Amino acid sequence: MKKLIILLAGVIMLNSCELNMQPESQLTFNGFWESEEAVKAAHTGIMAAYRNYAGTFWQMGELRSDVWGGNTIESPFGTDLIENNISSTVVHFSNWANFYGFIHYLNDFIKNAPGVTFAKPSDLNHMLGQVYGIRAHVYYTMVRAWGDVPISTEPLLEVNLEMLKKPRSPKSDVIELIKSDIEKSLEYFGDDNTLWLGRNVFWSKGATLALKGDVYLWSGKVLGGGNADYTEAMTALQAVTGFELVAYDKLWGQSNENNKEFIFAFDYQQDQASNFYGSFTGRAVDIRPMFDDSGNSMSGYVINGASRYGPTNKTLLLIDDVNDSRRNTFLRLYSDGAVHIPYVADEESYQGAVLNKFLGIVDIDGSRKDYNNVPLYRYADVVLMLAEAKNNLNQDPSAEINAVRKRAYGENYGGPYIYTNGTQAANAKAILDERMKEFIGEGKRWWDLVRAGGSFLFDEVATMNPAEAYKIYYSISQSMLADDSELEQTEGY
Repeated sequence: MKKLIILLAGVIMLNSCELNMQPESQLTFNGFWESEEAVKAAHTGIMAAYRNYAGTFWQMGELRSDVWGGNTIESPFGTDLIENNISSTVVHFSNWANFYGFIHYLNDFIKNAPGVTFAKPSDLNHMLGQVYGIRAHVYYTMVRAWGDVPISTEPLLEVNLEMLKKPRSPKSDVIELIKSDIEKSLEYFGDDNTLWLGRNVFWSKGATLALKGDVYLWSGKVLGGGNADYTEAMTALQAVTGFELVAYDKLWGQSNENNKEFIFAFDYQQDQASNFYGSFTGRAVDIRPMFDDSGNSMSGYVINGASRYGPTNKTLLLIDDVNDSRRNTFLRLYSDGAVHIPYVADEESYQGAVLNKFLGIVDIDGSRKDYNNVPLYRYADVVLMLAEAKNNLNQDPSAEINAVRKRAYGENYGGPYIYTNGTQAANAKAILDERMKEFIGEGKRWWDLVRAGGSFLFDEVATMNPAEAYKIYYSISQSMLADDSELEQTEGY
C-alpha cells in the first residue's frame, strides 16, 4: 500500500503542473513493479484516477451544445462554455485539462506491467486490454477537444524540463495512436468478453469496441476517412455482445446499476466519491414551495443539491411527448399549482428543472445521496452509432432508430413513432434528435453535432457560426505558450 501511495503521489504532482511540469526526485517508486499484487493495486489506482475526469468528459462533450442554458433557480455555472465564449484569453481546461498526469500513470502501467509474472496470465492480459482502451479514450477526448496535441507514450522516470517540451502532433498522428491503442486493447482481450470482477465499472472488450466505433465514425467524417472508416466502425459496433437495451424503469437508479445496458460506467460509492450531478437538482428550501407540471406540491420532496444547469426550451420541447419515457428525464418546476402539460416555452411560472437520471437515493438519515454510477458507453449508444455508420454508408438505419424508439415509447410504440428510411440528410437529423433525447446529461451532444459534419453544428447551436468554426477546438493558455517554446496556439485564435 505504501508503494501505491508513492505512485499516486507522483500522479497528483503531474496533474498539478504543465506538461513541462516541475520536477520531483522520483515519479515512480523503483521497486513498485515487482509482483502481481502491485500490478493489481496500480490497476485499482488507475480506475480511481480515471473517475476523477468524469466531470471533465461531461463538460467537454455536452456543455457547449444546445442542451443547457435554460432557467436555473440559483446562479448558473458554465455560462462561458454554454455561450461558446472562447478566445486566446478566455481559456477553458488549461494545462490540457491535466490529462498528461493521468497519461503518465497509464504509460507506466503499459511499460512495466507486462514484465510481471501472473499466476493467471489472462488476468494480466485483461488489465492491459483495459489500460490500452482507457489511454485510447483519453487521447480521443483530447484530439476532439484541441485537435493537434502533444503525444507522450513513455512514463516519466525522471524529469528533464527540456525533454518535457513537446510540439503538438497533427490530428492524423494522434488518431493513428488512438487506433493503434484500440487494436492493442483488442489483442490483449482476445476472445475474452468478460467484465473484470463481473462489474461494468471496469473497462472491457465491449467498451473498446464501442470506442472503436466512435473513433472511426469521427475519423471518417471529421478527418476525411470516408467509407473505409465507416465500414470499420460498423464492424466494431456489430461485434459488441453481451449487452442489450433495458427498460427505463430498470435502467436508472443506484439499485439498477449492474444492468445489461451499461457497457462502462464510472463507479461512485459512499465514503469514496459522489458524482457531479448535485448541481443539476436544487436546494430543498427553494424547491419545496413549488409544484411539478401536474400541479402536485413539492413540499415533501427530499433534495440537497444546487440548481446550476437548466435545460433549454428546445430540450424540454424535444422530449415533451407524454408517451415517451424520456420525458421523465426532467422534473419540471412551477411556482403555481396549475397543470403545465404540454410544456409551453417561456411561461412566467416555470422556474427550472431537476435532472432525474442521476438523482441518487434518499438515505436512512433523510438526505439524498449522489452515488449513482455514470455511464460513458451504454448499449443505446452502440445502437445509434450503428445507425449512423449505416446511414453514412447510404444504408437503411431505421431498424436501429426504431429499436431505441420502441424502448422509449413502450406500449405506445407504433403509428407515428415508427421511423421510415428517408434521405441521408433526413436520417442524419433523425439520428441526432434521437441521440439528443436519449443521452441528455451524458456528455454526448456536442461531440455528436461536430461529428455529424455539414451545417448541423451551426444549425443547432445558436452560439456557433461558420465564421468561427475554429472554435470547435479549444485555445491554449498564454502561460502554456510562455512555458513551452515548442507549443503553438490553436489555429484561428
